[in-house]
Amino acid sequence: MNKDFKPGNLLARFFYFYRMKKQDLRIVFMGTPDFAVSSLKALIDNEYNVVGVVTAPDKQAGRGRKIKMSAVKQFALDNELSILQPPKLRDQSFIDELNNLRCNLQIVVAFRMLPEVVWSLPSLGTFNLHASLLPQYRGAAPINHAIINGEKITGLTTFFLNNEIDTGKIICQKKVEISNEDSVGTLHDKMMVKGAELVLKTVECILDNKVKLQSQSTLKGVSESLKSAPKLHKEDCRINWENNPITIYNFVRGLSPYPASFTVLSTKKGVQLSVKIFKVSVDTTSVQNSMPGSIITDGKKYLDVITGSGVVSILELQLSGKTRMGISDFLRGFSDIDNYHFE
Repeated sequence: MNKDFKPGNLLARFFYFYRMKKQDLRIVFMGTPDFAVSSLKALIDNEYNVVGVVTAPDKQAGRGRKIKMSAVKQFALDNELSILQPPKLRDQSFIDELNNLRCNLQIVVAFRMLPEVVWSLPSLGTFNLHASLLPQYRGAAPINHAIINGEKITGLTTFFLNNEIDTGKIICQKKVEISNEDSVGTLHDKMMVKGAELVLKTVECILDNKVKLQSQSTLKGVSESLKSAPKLHKEDCRINWENNPITIYNFVRGLSPYPASFTVLSTKKGVQLSVKIFKVSVDTTSVQNSMPGSIITDGKKYLDVITGSGVVSILELQLSGKTRMGISDFLRGFSDIDNYHFE
């Protein structure tokens, strides 16, 4: 019997003292993007009883303003799951629908912040999957910020929700290595798979009464300065060419492919072109006596940019309104690159 697990009502206490059967577990899953689909699929594949799926409302997207549904909704439709798409999470009609589902556990993966009236409903609680080793990188963009900061190790955490963002008591954690070649895209995909595994492990711990809750304030290393992971806005994604090459390299891969780092190609005559940068390589030994942002190129195969202390080679980029391309293809269609510099 685990003294750390303290369910909040009589039904939960019953399940605490008498092992709950898998078929008695009634799960409501909450999520929106592809990252969440992997966890939902794992629950379905392992024959857990998902009685409802809560996801974002459909929205118009693209030039044709066609209605687009979330990745989680598409999966739920394909698997004939009950779907709820509340515009507002505090609406009484939504609360009533949740109550009618009679769930005893809610699982949140990449979804909105829940009000207490929602997360406190299930007898066994509501847990969230977060893409970092909490308490480090609390916030909306933990995968991006971990790479931008040059971390070698990140991870995943499941924790029970409370009134503050990403501060609840931890249930399970799993470390994930970050390679020097990882972008936010490749790391996202690795963590999506490992996150689904951790969600399953967490549900099994709850089902088997093996939950050992841990306060984030007591974790080893919490005395170190905590790094945050706030939502990224466009102004946060501009490359500063005065930084060193390693910092720029980590910055680019930490934003690739989304939301993508960007810079501006400029001429002395005032022409300015916005450019997204998706992939670069680094030469820390090359030091040029030029202004950061200056370009070195043969006009055919390479495009190097002077930084604060070395050179960065641009490998993949995208001009505004154009498709993403390799540097050779870009240079083939951009004959006057020598007249430009990066700002």
